[in-house]
Amino acid sequence: MIPFNKPCYLGKESTYIQESIVQNEKISGNGPFGIKCKNWLEKQLGSKKALLTPSCTAALEMTALLSDISEGDEVIMPSYTFVSTANAFALRGASLRFVDIEPGTMNIDSEKIETAITNRTKAIVIVHYAGVACNMEKIMELADRYALLVIEDAAQALMSTYQGKPLGTFGHFGTISFHETKNYTCGEGGALLINDENYAERAEVIQEKGTDRSKFNRGQVDKYTWQDLGSSYLLSELNAAYLYAQLESAEEILADRLSTWQRYKQMLAPLEADKQIETQQIPDYATHNAHMCYIKARSPEERMLLMTYLKEQGILAVPHYEPLHSSKAGRSFGRFSGEDTYTTREGERLLRLPLYYGMNTEDVDYVAASIQNYYQS
Repeated sequence: MIPFNKPCYLGKESTYIQESIVQNEKISGNGPFGIKCKNWLEKQLGSKKALLTPSCTAALEMTALLSDISEGDEVIMPSYTFVSTANAFALRGASLRFVDIEPGTMNIDSEKIETAITNRTKAIVIVHYAGVACNMEKIMELADRYALLVIEDAAQALMSTYQGKPLGTFGHFGTISFHETKNYTCGEGGALLINDENYAERAEVIQEKGTDRSKFNRGQVDKYTWQDLGSSYLLSELNAAYLYAQLESAEEILADRLSTWQRYKQMLAPLEADKQIETQQIPDYATHNAHMCYIKARSPEERMLLMTYLKEQGILAVPHYEPLHSSKAGRSFGRFSGEDTYTTREGERLLRLPLYYGMNTEDVDYVAASIQNYYQS
């Protein structure tokens, strides 16, 4: 069986975990490896401040607290996303306004956002699907005009850019995932990027259970006390040690995944030219990190038949999100703004192909050849 994903492992991860236990004698959050990861993120991305969190979900929950989201507020987001994007704001009492996507990128359609804005709108939450950038120029212009906060769910987008600038650094806040399915992983984990320094101090307080413990650790106060709402939003030092080994080799991992993505693209081009499938498109304004390689079948029924055929060939290819607005919770906590022209239709045709660090060319060729065989037969 060719799996859909294999967690990235380079070899140094075990050494660094051992170092954190034996030499550093530090396994809770914000230890030496945690600091190295934060520094790497801030330098690589140019963010004002980076905080490691237990998950991207936790980072999103922190943005909801930092944004002072409360009952009666409205938050605009795509429906084609993971539940964490919505949960973080629904937990604070916000009403969700789902907006349709662009079929080419599966990202929120920046041209449809403005009609969803009301006098109760507090924030726009965008998702860089598959590590491909949304139209950030248009989105930030809207946010400035209506005085709205922007949160970038860049869970899949580390090392991707919009017009040369890293994703996650345009909005007031950005969030990243280090789940085992992501390009750079530590099993479970995430990061919060603070791009407006006015929020930096409060973010530290929220991360440390609502206390000013960070100031205490720096010797700025003689004891730490409860200052604000917060929770335990710290990543374990063991996870950070694993993660740092991967961040050190970020360019190597990126090059490896891009090579696989490009090989798929080249081998599947004839099927696309014959209009039997569609392959992933990258806008001119974006560079991507090869987080995902997907194709679109001509119908949901064809996707199911192709997925079944591939499984029979020992290949695990998988669909993705069910639109949030059509779910039980989505209907309870939000509503769709405008027409669902593409969200459901495009999502039902999308099929993700195996792609992971170290995937050998023989397996890539086998997957592509199996797709070709399906359509030829």
